Amino acid sequence: MEIGISTFVETTPDVHTGKVISHAQRLREVVEEIVLADQVGLDVFGVGEHHRKDYAASSPAVLLAAAAPQTKRIRLTSAVSVLSSDDPVRVFQDFAMLDGISNGRAEIMAGRGSFIESFPLFGYDLNDYHELFEEKLDLLLKIRESEKVTWNGKHRPALNNLGVYPRPVQDPLPVWIGSGGTPQSVARAGQLGLPLVLAIIGGRPLQFAPLVQLYKRAAAQSGHDISKLAVASHSHGFIAESNEVACEKFFPPTQQAMNVLGKERGWGYYDRAAFDAARSFEGALYVGDPETVAQKIIHLRKNVGITRFMLHVPVGTMPHEDVMKAIELLGTKVAPFVREEIAKWEAEEEMK
Repeated sequence: MEIGISTFVETTPDVHTGKVISHAQRLREVVEEIVLADQVGLDVFGVGEHHRKDYAASSPAVLLAAAAPQTKRIRLTSAVSVLSSDDPVRVFQDFAMLDGISNGRAEIMAGRGSFIESFPLFGYDLNDYHELFEEKLDLLLKIRESEKVTWNGKHRPALNNLGVYPRPVQDPLPVWIGSGGTPQSVARAGQLGLPLVLAIIGGRPLQFAPLVQLYKRAAAQSGHDISKLAVASHSHGFIAESNEVACEKFFPPTQQAMNVLGKERGWGYYDRAAFDAARSFEGALYVGDPETVAQKIIHLRKNVGITRFMLHVPVGTMPHEDVMKAIELLGTKVAPFVREEIAKWEAEEEMK
């Protein structure tokens, strides 16, 4: 059971002071967060790609590479790379370089992206949203498979036996598929035999269990060994010494961030009742003290089949020291307990 952190490198106004941290400062803070995550024994750190004022990381590989020489073990991934509006050659090259700098710890999490700012920015038509992703994923996987590439598509110039360099340390360089939970994207990941990341950020996490089973069926029917396939969860949350402190610190910035996005996307108003419902044992928020969060992660593993859990923190702007404390508690308190309990459970399951 792998446990880690993901971030979108938020630079939203502080809910208490109204001040906005600079992009530069937040980027430097995230490097510190990655270094701490490595020091406390977490398995993976993911950085999302965005192209808007309230998020500071337009290139996850650059930020991850800044932390790579200061870390030893933690895996470094995008969360996600918006492959639809990027060039697969450059994506592969960037993460191959990250893989070299980190000596084999880079991963690509490829997705369509839930934000659309990158499409007009790079000259793509949103009407091609799905077609762009399918075509570019095909090219990315061909580059991964072979040093010399011959490929032809609709949205990018063809490649005729051209080399793509540098090559990564890992062969193959891990490519995950990020999904918001549509059956089509889940099945596609299974058919390709690629590890899957589910954005479990609303509703009841156990509702994702049928999607995991669909993924595994699709993989098996395509001839892949499902025992070797990983399924990850990307889930909002925060950890503090007590449930009360965790809620007191996490709710205000989360409410602000969710209502800003809600206005853009037509969601209902996010209030304390919605927050409390989501942080219940069956809800999608992993907020509380270490034991509360650990038990919810164990529940997710046993009932959904998640093999990697990524706590997305913060949601909105929070004090850097609070985020660092949450990372410390995840690594020193939550992760060891979860790993131990899952190991016991798996041993018991094998004996049945």
